Order: sequence, then structure tokens, then C-alpha cells
Amino acid sequence: MTEGHNPTGDPGAEATAPGHGPRVDAVVVGAMDEEIRPYSRRATQAGPVVQRGNARGQVVTIGAATLLIVRSGIGLVNAASAAVAALSQARARAIVSTGSAGGLARGVEVGDVVVGDRYTYAGADATAFDYVRGQVPGMPVAYDAGPDLLAAASRAQLPLGTLRVGQMVSDDSFVTDVNVAEVRAHFPDALSTDMETTALAQVAHSYSLPFLSVRGISDLCGPEADQDFHLGVDEAAERAAVVVLAALGA
Repeated sequence: MTEGHNPTGDPGAEATAPGHGPRVDAVVVGAMDEEIRPYSRRATQAGPVVQRGNARGQVVTIGAATLLIVRSGIGLVNAASAAVAALSQARARAIVSTGSAGGLARGVEVGDVVVGDRYTYAGADATAFDYVRGQVPGMPVAYDAGPDLLAAASRAQLPLGTLRVGQMVSDDSFVTDVNVAEVRAHFPDALSTDMETTALAQVAHSYSLPFLSVRGISDLCGPEADQDFHLGVDEAAERAAVVVLAALGA
């Protein structure tokens, strides 16, 4: 999935995934074209677009960073398979999830940006076997963000909206006003929900790579009467990209 340039940035990790292609500072994964467009638009150099299964990737240079940007497709399996394909083709220092998300916690507003500090599956339930809700058997209770990436992202400045740091959850089902109460009850600290982040975090964990997810809030899972309820995915993704690039030193 890669042809590109030698990296000059450093997201804060020395380890690299054992791919056979060029070294990149991060594999940046978005589910939709709108979610990776902010990166391709900023690129000063760009390699060819390469298709691997349902995923599409391109190595780009933005400022001091060399990134493999990947359009994965929507959902946990698409995200995980795209990340593994990318890591087989590049020696990556980190994985980053980018794009849009639904606001889950009360107080989160459309237009905010959430930086995840830990990630779990909203739908995983092996509690009958004494696992914690959200935990996949044999895996951690939650996947933590890479500390250096998290610290750098937390310092980013947003021209609009509020930067929030906290838990993210992911599932292959949309969270709406029909099921939002149940998700909030199981994950009272979760700020946002999407359909890719935790799968990417699990892949990063398996490869011992730092991980970070940054998502712009495009809609609210359970909006109050006086809240806005929608922002275009492209605008939410743009706000997330500002934070991601700040975290990567780009």
C-alpha cells in the first residue's frame, strides 16, 4: 500500500511495525473519503494511490511528517483489516484513527473534538465469564492511548469547538436515542462513539505500536431539545485533522 518518502517527524515512538516498505511516522486511518481528505489536501508530496482489498492508501508528506493515509471503509472489520494491510506494507511508528464520531456524553456538543485516552468496545459482553463489559476475552479491559501522542494532542489549539479528552467506545451498531441510555449506563465516562476506533486500537496493541484516536463530533447520540444535532462529516473531519497533525508535529 505504500511508496513514498523517508520520515523526518517523530510522533514520540521508536518502535516500528515490521513492514517491508518505507518508514512512516504514522498510519492515519479514516473510514470515508471525507475523513482523509484534509490530509491529502495539505500534502506537499504524495505517492500513488494503492488499493488493497477494500482499503485505499497513499503516502503523503505534510510538513515534517510522512504519513500513510488510509481510507478503510466503515466498521470494525474494515478498519482492522485496512490497518493490518497498511502495516504489512510500511514500517510505521504509530497508528492514528481520524474522522467523525457521535457525541455520547451529555455536555459534548456538535463541533467539539474528542481525543481518546482509552478505548473499548460498546457491544462486547463476556461478563458471563467474569470479563468486564466491553472487554474481548484475552485482551485488555481497555486500550490506552500512546502517552506522547495523547499529551501532544491535548495541547492542540482549535479555532472552533472545544477539545475534550476522555474515553471512546466503538461498535458496529449506530448509537441513537433508542439505545443511548444503555450505552451511557455501561460506559458513563465515554465521550463519543464510532465504528472503527477500538478495532484500530486493538491492532496497534497487537503490534506494540502507540495509538491515538481523534474525532470531530458530527452528531449527537441523544441530543437535548436546545442542542444542534448535525455537522457535516467533512467539517468534523477537518477539525479532527488539525489536532492529529499537531500531535504528529506536522
